[in-house]
Amino acid sequence: MILEGNVSVKAAILGGKRKVTKLYADAHKHDKDTSWIIHRASERDIPVERVSRDFIDSLASGRTHGGLIAEAGPRVYQNSDSVLNKKNPFLMMVEGVEDPFNLGYIIRSLYSSGCDGLFLDERDWSKAESVILKSSAGAFEYLDIVLCADPSLEIRKMKQKGIRTYAAMRKDAIECFDADLSRPLFIAVGGEMRGLSAGVRKEIETNIFIPYANDFRNALNASGACSVLAFEVMRQNRI
Repeated sequence: MILEGNVSVKAAILGGKRKVTKLYADAHKHDKDTSWIIHRASERDIPVERVSRDFIDSLASGRTHGGLIAEAGPRVYQNSDSVLNKKNPFLMMVEGVEDPFNLGYIIRSLYSSGCDGLFLDERDWSKAESVILKSSAGAFEYLDIVLCADPSLEIRKMKQKGIRTYAAMRKDAIECFDADLSRPLFIAVGGEMRGLSAGVRKEIETNIFIPYANDFRNALNASGACSVLAFEVMRQNRI
């Protein structure tokens, strides 16, 4: 696949979640950031070719590449054991989110707040990876992500390891600001259309909700909810 732009190419090289096979840089592009990326590529024995802007345009899908693209393989996803065995992990699961832009926004918030791993429904994201990478501002290449065929099983494994489990649901719930969100913990968030699956809801120990400052009745979307909850986790664990 083709990765476009400095942010995406840099993240792919540094993240180590996929194999980058070649870089193409505009022959007239010599800014500091591009030079730094090319140097990192050279350190990893990734070939770099200086070419015309027209050649890059012919390979890219859009015009936002800024004169730098990369050929790369598919992203490698993590297995659950490698994530669950981290020390005091903060983990999240997102169900029912299919829009790659929204998923990218979620990943950006989770990674920047210190989340250690994201569990997603098992599906083929390969055709949407470039969109997810761009909308996540590169975080897609850094955050550990597990594609799970049986979310309920993963939650049972977490509880066996002493990881407290929460679901973002209002029924029989406590305010997220009153919940103990100290690590290790796990939070499940559902999309706006389908919410969390019955199997996941059955396994969760505690429901939490995000309180509003007024009587607004509509729920936040998954991206907004993940951001609020993830940064509340960060806040509580910094105290």
